[in-house]
Amino acid sequence: MNVRSIIGLAPLALAIADAPATSVATFQKEREAEQHCPTDLVVWLDPPTRTYFYRGQARYGSTKGGAFVCRTEADHAGMRKSRGSQ
Repeated sequence: MNVRSIIGLAPLALAIADAPATSVATFQKEREAEQHCPTDLVVWLDPPTRTYFYRGQARYGSTKGGAFVCRTEADHAGMRKSRGSQ
């Protein structure tokens, strides 16, 4: 591979790096999320902060615009667990 072909690939690499993360199926009811991912843990996602919370945490089920999601899907989409969670 020569220098020109490497330079030619740079825009493609940037496009891939800027691609949006995988989407996450969101649910307004916890039970719906449990049915969608019966073998996974259901968490509460706060989309603006891209953070999810576990049952028992203060923000679980309570942030404006949030939704219940499957933890594995959230992880694959680049979401992160809240600070202080294990």
